[in-house]
Amino acid sequence: MVQDEPNGEVVAASSGATREKKLNFFQRIALFIRQVIAELRKVVTPTRQELVKFTLVVLGFVVVVMAIVYGLDLFFTWITNIVFDVPR
Repeated sequence: MVQDEPNGEVVAASSGATREKKLNFFQRIALFIRQVIAELRKVVTPTRQELVKFTLVVLGFVVVVMAIVYGLDLFFTWITNIVFDVPR
């Protein structure tokens, strides 16, 4: 386990020329938790404006996909009615 100098990240030691002792189960769990915390510190929360923009993009995409699925459903229903001559 080595601490990276420039930004203080905790990283696993590389198995280069020096052979270090393999970490035991609890040390690996502790290393994992420290790495997760280091990554969570990098997370940047979006501003309200960005959040609204992303939400509208997602909702717009969902509406477009719903329209495509609805159109395909109508098309295949129409084709099925023609092929099997289902009376109305």
